Amino acid sequence: MVSNSAKEVFIQGITHDGRTFRPSDWADRLCGVMSQFRPGGPQPGSHLTYSPWCVPMLINGVKCVVVNAELRDAEPMAWDFAINFAKDNDLQMAEACLLPDKP
Repeated sequence: MVSNSAKEVFIQGITHDGRTFRPSDWADRLCGVMSQFRPGGPQPGSHLTYSPWCVPMLINGVKCVVVNAELRDAEPMAWDFAINFAKDNDLQMAEACLLPDKP
């Protein structure tokens, strides 16, 4: 379950029973679908880049998608789609926040 106070949700490419989720490009596909949801709405060419609210990452060798809570506020149905994707595929989720890199 994801709390309403979460700033970011990490959808991890590992199922609850520890298996690696397939296909291997699942994170890129999910973020591609979510690319139109962004601050200010879709712009010409915005489908060519990922949304800042839904970004694929590799964390400790595990493919993840980081979904920012701003998506929930701006596009609740898109937020539900991403969270339900994780639930439907039995993927592990964690609430956290990314820290900026050291200067």
